[in-house]
Amino acid sequence: MAGKSSSASSAPSNYLISLVWIGAILYGAGIFLSNAYAIRLQAIQEFGPVIHEFDPYFNWRATQYLYENGAKKFFTWFDHKVWYPLGRPVGSTIFPGMQFTAVFLKRYVFGDSMTLNDVCCYIPAWFGVIATFLVGCIAYEASLPVNSGGTIFGVALDAVRGRYANPKAMTGNARSRLFGLSSPSLECALFAMGFMGVVPAHLMRSVGGGYDNESVAVTAMTLTFWLWMRSLRNKDKYSHWFGILAGVAYFNMVAAWGGYIFVLNLIGAHAAFLVLLGRFSDKVYMAYTLFYVVGTALAIQVPVVGWSPLKSLEQLPACAVFLGYQLLQYCEIQRKKNKLSRKDAFKLRIQVAVSALAVVTLIVVAVTPNGYFGPISSRVRGLFVPHTKTGNPLVDSVAEHQAASSQAYWQYLHILCILAPAGFVIVLFRFGDASCFLFVYAVTAYFFSHKMVRLILLTAPIASTLGGIAVGRVVAWSISVLIGEGEEEEKATKKGGSKADGKKEGKKRKEKKSSSNSHGLSGVTAIHDGFVEASNSTEGKIVKAILAVVLLGSLYMQASTFKDYSWKISAGLSNPSIILKGQTREGNIIKVDDYREAYWWLRDNTPEDARIMAWWDYGYQITGIANRTTIADGNTWNHEHIALLGKALTGSVEEGYEIARHLADYVLIWGGGGGDDLAKSPHLARIANSVYRDHCPGDVTCRAFGFVDRKGTPSPMMEKSFLYNLHSHRIVPGVTADPEKFEPVYRSKYGKVRIYKILGVSRKSKRWVEENRQCDAGGWFCPGQYPPGLKEILGKKKDFAQLEDFNRGDSDAEYQKEYFENLNNPELARKRALKKIKEEGLDEPEKKKDPIPTKVKTLSDEEKVEIYSTWEDTEDTTLMWKIVNGNAVDDLERWLKSDPGAAWLRSADGRGPMWWAFESKNQDIVTILMKMGVPHSDMDKNGLTPVDLLKD
Repeated sequence: MAGKSSSASSAPSNYLISLVWIGAILYGAGIFLSNAYAIRLQAIQEFGPVIHEFDPYFNWRATQYLYENGAKKFFTWFDHKVWYPLGRPVGSTIFPGMQFTAVFLKRYVFGDSMTLNDVCCYIPAWFGVIATFLVGCIAYEASLPVNSGGTIFGVALDAVRGRYANPKAMTGNARSRLFGLSSPSLECALFAMGFMGVVPAHLMRSVGGGYDNESVAVTAMTLTFWLWMRSLRNKDKYSHWFGILAGVAYFNMVAAWGGYIFVLNLIGAHAAFLVLLGRFSDKVYMAYTLFYVVGTALAIQVPVVGWSPLKSLEQLPACAVFLGYQLLQYCEIQRKKNKLSRKDAFKLRIQVAVSALAVVTLIVVAVTPNGYFGPISSRVRGLFVPHTKTGNPLVDSVAEHQAASSQAYWQYLHILCILAPAGFVIVLFRFGDASCFLFVYAVTAYFFSHKMVRLILLTAPIASTLGGIAVGRVVAWSISVLIGEGEEEEKATKKGGSKADGKKEGKKRKEKKSSSNSHGLSGVTAIHDGFVEASNSTEGKIVKAILAVVLLGSLYMQASTFKDYSWKISAGLSNPSIILKGQTREGNIIKVDDYREAYWWLRDNTPEDARIMAWWDYGYQITGIANRTTIADGNTWNHEHIALLGKALTGSVEEGYEIARHLADYVLIWGGGGGDDLAKSPHLARIANSVYRDHCPGDVTCRAFGFVDRKGTPSPMMEKSFLYNLHSHRIVPGVTADPEKFEPVYRSKYGKVRIYKILGVSRKSKRWVEENRQCDAGGWFCPGQYPPGLKEILGKKKDFAQLEDFNRGDSDAEYQKEYFENLNNPELARKRALKKIKEEGLDEPEKKKDPIPTKVKTLSDEEKVEIYSTWEDTEDTTLMWKIVNGNAVDDLERWLKSDPGAAWLRSADGRGPMWWAFESKNQDIVTILMKMGVPHSDMDKNGLTPVDLLKD
């Protein structure tokens, strides 16, 4: 009677505890999700609903076209305002998922209550919150007892022994709460949401105004991953049908971002890994087959994708896994039907595999000569080569394609760099078919992100999930210890569970023989039992309670630090880049809006058919804001066309003008120091030389084009260039744009942008381009042609051959060899270039030009703001970093004497010489910079001041 009374009295108590627990989880989820939304709105609150960066302006313009013209016209939209004179078929070369999402929300959700621009600005924040919730779902699924009852070592040992998948052996124990929910699964989900909501690795692509594909794609990716894991849930005979939903979610991912290839291959790799672990079963087979069939059938409907899932070498591995699954399932059916022994079943698999391989080989041999298989792209190839360059100077010029450093991981993941590995270890000991996905995801994401810093974005979901699992389990254990919940369960088990245990003893022993958790390790088991007995003693309970309090307190402190850090980072990431913040000498904060004002000037003061020549970075903004025709933009689909633009800008004034007058009416130049066009120009010259080999003959990396010393003295080739003359017009003594060729028509307030009108434009070429577009039978696909006036220049080009493009009949091995040699030994390449300059007698600057003054130059406040508000990695910032870290005080003083503006340089992360001086604890350089008025209290992109680095 006493036992029944005790059991009856504990039931209401347990129910109350469960209600409080559910309420706490819901409250915490609400806090985390609202915080995830608020942290993403900093940009909008400070700058208003402004589109950020470069690519988002293309996305905005495409969304606007879809909204105004409908889907049918969108998919047959050939845009002649871009890539002049060729144009671009936008509708069939874009991942349109984000555009369709924005238009749907505008038309059917918000209507007239929000403008289309505002919808586009808020989408990253909305979808960032949804992705945060979905990461919680992933952590919950991975932590469920039915999905985490084994260990990777036990599973691997079963695979070696040839044991077939046993669902019962993969089921663990957990406290059951209300509505079928369990602990610590929900705690893991809750803290995973908390991390994902504010982790900088996710924030960098989901702040308000950052209307880029990744802002929607990460949400689609996490939804796909969760549904895939859900389709593998143990002890659920219908779970494999979630494979269909995973395929649909994958289609959403395909429509939104080119990174869908990562999602496809990751799920394929997980499916293959399950086979290696001996976990292949009917459930796994059905889940992957449904996912692949549905996902691929939908993916090929996206015009930009087409049949590439069945042709591209980047996507064929997932197809190979699918075909392998069909063969394995056939073998399993035969094994069960004919009751084959393990040895006979293995022979059958070998026979089927050899036969299939022979058929596949014949097919590959037959179709390869016809160019059926597509090559691996330069960006993907760069992820697998041992060096950090791809061999394509266009790809190599992009900073975010460089390898990630340990500092970058800490910057974007912070405390998760510690917690995620802890969660990774926990997953290894709480293993199952679904949770196994986290193992594959973690290893793969780390590998690729280490190769390309941009891909740290992919680590945000998995790092948050693993961190949430680690913290969730610790918190759940700590709370259960403090409220004595484990003690009550133990008493209930002792009183009511002995008889049931006696009846099932024989059955449990049989199951344990095949369990992944028990393999005769009696010694380890004895140690474990002794530890459990000691921990349940009075002294053990006191120690556990103290430990629980310490752990909870420590986690709270670390969480507060992480939250504050993330908010600081968010403030830096929220700068829209098209609007800069600067500081005057008096300490006043100002906003530099030069770029938009220049584009507005173009919109209001030039003809509608005006063509604007500018480096490709700015093409999206020019068409998106000024609505004017551009020569190139960030799509970079045509390497040869960009090389022609690079040749015009970095070639001589005469050569550049002859190209420009046939293609453009105006030239737009970014100036003002820092990361302006002149700083980027060595990359432009290198790209030009990859196609026009006469541009820098005998010098594949164009080391002859650039600055010859630390004073910023241009090389003879740079000094004579089209770009240098327009950039330095009446700024550098003796440099003036030819008045017979160029007319300065606009200079922005802070000198960030200059616009020149091209005189003597070839109207004949412009008219010829308009009249000679080549339309197909459908009438909408009408690419343009280069005018005859460029025939002589175009005749010198050599189409660029990527290393991986095996469908080409020719190769460019000699160029690639020398290119890598120069990149691997830049000093040797530079010496060769200087030697060549001297041999050609070009080492002396033209005597007619005024010498650079040796006296100290003074800077106005406006000039300081121009330089200080430009954040970009350049050769100058790299050199400055080396000087400061090398304590080269004399070199720094000489440089600052000739160019005091160098003291105000800042790299892409917002740091400059003052930050580096504090970081290296170099008091002499700090003193020099302070005397020049460089502040030491401003924040970098991560919200850190130079003084903060000293504290670290």
